[in-house]
Amino acid sequence: MAIKFQYNKTSLQELNKQLKVRVRALPTIKNKESALRMEVKKAKDAAHARDIELEKNIQTYASMSRLWNEFDTGLVKVKDVDLTVKKIAGVRIPILNEVKFEIGSYSLFNKPSWYAGGISVIQNLARIGIEREFHFRTMQLLDHARRKTTQKVNLYEKVQIPGYEEAIMKIKRFMEDEENLSKSAQKIVKTRQTMEASL
Repeated sequence: MAIKFQYNKTSLQELNKQLKVRVRALPTIKNKESALRMEVKKAKDAAHARDIELEKNIQTYASMSRLWNEFDTGLVKVKDVDLTVKKIAGVRIPILNEVKFEIGSYSLFNKPSWYAGGISVIQNLARIGIEREFHFRTMQLLDHARRKTTQKVNLYEKVQIPGYEEAIMKIKRFMEDEENLSKSAQKIVKTRQTMEASL
C-alpha cells in the first residue's frame, strides 16, 4: 500500500500522528486477536463435547430402536429457544439459556408405559443437539471476527506501520537535503558578497 504524502512539515506531522495511532492500537488489537483465538477454541471444545455426549446418548438408546418405531415423532416439538446476547472481545454472541418444548397430548392408557420416558429422552437429545449447534455457530462467529482481527494486525504490522515509517524517513531526508542545499546556497552567496566587497 503506497502512502500518499507531500514533502513538507504538515505532511510529516500528519504521518507521525497516523503512525502513533497505529502503534498505540496494535497491542490492543493483538490482545483482541489472542482473546478471540482462545474463545474460538473454547467454543470448538464445547461443540465437540456436545457431539460426544449426543453420540453416547444415541448409542445408549440404540438397543431400544425397535420401540422407537412405535413412538409418535410429532409428540415433542421445540416451542421456543430462549437466548441472550453476550459480547466477547467486542463480538456479539448468542447465548442459549433454555430450550422450551411443546408436548402433544397422548393417552396414558392407550400408549405404552415407556412413552413418558421416551419424551424425556427426545427432549434431552434435542437439547444437546441445539446446544451443539449454538456452540458451532458461536465458533463460526468468533472465528470470523478473529480472521478479520488477524488481517488488521497484519495490515498494521506488515504494511501500514512500515509504510508510514518509510514515508516519514523520506520526508525527513528530503527536508534535511533541502536545508543543506539552502545552507550551501547561503554560504556561496555570502562568499560572493565578501569577495565583491573586498574588490
